[in-house]
Amino acid sequence: MEEFLRQYGPIGIFLGAGFEGQTALIVGGILARQHILNLWVVLGCATAGSGIVDHLLFVAGRRFRTHRWVVRATQQVAFARALNFIEKYPISYILAFRFIFGLRVASPIAIGVSQVPTWRFTLLNILGAVIWASAFTMAGFIFGEAIHNLLGKGHHAGRWTLAAAGGVVVVVGIIWAIRYLLRRRKARAEKSAQDS
Repeated sequence: MEEFLRQYGPIGIFLGAGFEGQTALIVGGILARQHILNLWVVLGCATAGSGIVDHLLFVAGRRFRTHRWVVRATQQVAFARALNFIEKYPISYILAFRFIFGLRVASPIAIGVSQVPTWRFTLLNILGAVIWASAFTMAGFIFGEAIHNLLGKGHHAGRWTLAAAGGVVVVVGIIWAIRYLLRRRKARAEKSAQDS
């Protein structure tokens, strides 16, 4: 298991940071605490995954404003909220949108549709990715150390930490799935109410 995590963990963190979010970074921090992954590799993969995916979403919003996928995204409630914040606080919003639950994907698209210059978004996106990756990776690193100290420094502590990391992933995955299903149900109910 440890060899598998050493080999594929950085890829998982890169993809998780780009598409899922904080859970991958927290687990990466825990694995770094257990010396299964290098802390700098975890931070680099997390920063790159988040920064690249968010930049691609920004480019999609900027370049394909009239495309049906972007137009559909602009009609969602999360997009309207993001655009409202962007207009009021563009620099703060770009640095903070990764920390705002529910606006992660909509935000870079909304920024792309807005009037924020590309060079400004690029610089702030890199800085924001570094801050976000550092915060959640270090939270996992500290959390991993706390579990390690709680369970003792014996032979089985590392296994318990891995089990805890897996448990965090499962619990967050279940919460995300339930939240996703509830949102879809609410969207369908609102759509049928508008149609009638």
